[in-house]
Amino acid sequence: MSPVPLILWIVVLAHTTLAVNVCPRPPEIPFATVDIDKAEYYSGEEITYRCNTGYIPQSGSRRYTCPLSGRWPAITLTCTPRKCPFPDPLNNGDILHADISYQSVIRFSCNPGYILQGPTTSQCLADGQWSAKLPQCQPVICPPPPVSEFGALSYHRNNPGNIFVFQDVITFECLSPYALFGNETASCLSNGNWSELPECRSVQCPYPEAIENGFINFALRRTYNYAETVTYGCNPSYVLDGATVARCEKTGHWSPKPTCRAPCKMPAKKGTVLYNGEKVKVKHLQNGIQHAEIIWFFCKNNEQHCSYKVSTQCVDGHLSAPACFKEPGIFSFLKTEVADMTPCGNIN
Repeated sequence: MSPVPLILWIVVLAHTTLAVNVCPRPPEIPFATVDIDKAEYYSGEEITYRCNTGYIPQSGSRRYTCPLSGRWPAITLTCTPRKCPFPDPLNNGDILHADISYQSVIRFSCNPGYILQGPTTSQCLADGQWSAKLPQCQPVICPPPPVSEFGALSYHRNNPGNIFVFQDVITFECLSPYALFGNETASCLSNGNWSELPECRSVQCPYPEAIENGFINFALRRTYNYAETVTYGCNPSYVLDGATVARCEKTGHWSPKPTCRAPCKMPAKKGTVLYNGEKVKVKHLQNGIQHAEIIWFFCKNNEQHCSYKVSTQCVDGHLSAPACFKEPGIFSFLKTEVADMTPCGNIN
């Protein structure tokens, strides 16, 4: 063989061998780039994948070498978005989010009665940090409540400070002799207004009515202002039933006045009764028994020849002896009085 054909054959063989050992452009990986990007790679050349900004390698190898076969090995690298830390709770507000990965956006909002101070959104950046700090939800401010010329105001706050804020509560009271109409308290509402406020009005009551068998202590013949009072009393032997003090109400009327209850006469002239825990002759009680007092009468059990007690109460001048009670007769001194008999409960 001549030298020229031999040389040509060697050149073709070398070219064929080199063509077999060239790798094509490596496959694209989502969210990643290759450090050396070209159309062909010779056997033994190494490439390195790098995840794009905001993404981190999740699994697989980053480095690959072009083999003699000219075919890249299976690329196993995956890149996933970097995550930002979960945001802290927003006091008196809410954070709306679907994801906390790179480029995702969270939105801030406040509960009714609170105003957002700060950013309304924040985005997760490539370094895994949020673009904006957490905002604050500040309570709505109410103006000082209007007070009438006759009103004096005191209030209780949920939060310290010199301003009225959402949910603060104030308590109203009126200077004497004015009466308060409406709710005694008002609240700072979510819209920055106060709940319904009361008002102070002048109220007068007529001269108080007298009570039967009683009197009004030191009452002056005049009209009385709201909240002024008078005191009632009863004549001797009568008992006051109800409140001693009557008050001029905001309706312009007096609170219920008391009643003087009458004493009771003894319904018997002879005999012995149990009064205030002691045996007492009826003749010593002829001056009367006061209202609501209880008297025990002694009755006789004829079959067992013993005595038992029956109670009765004085109710506003009415007192009656039980049907079983018998007054001692003319010759009672010859017999044992019922009150002195053995109690029936003590007989075996």
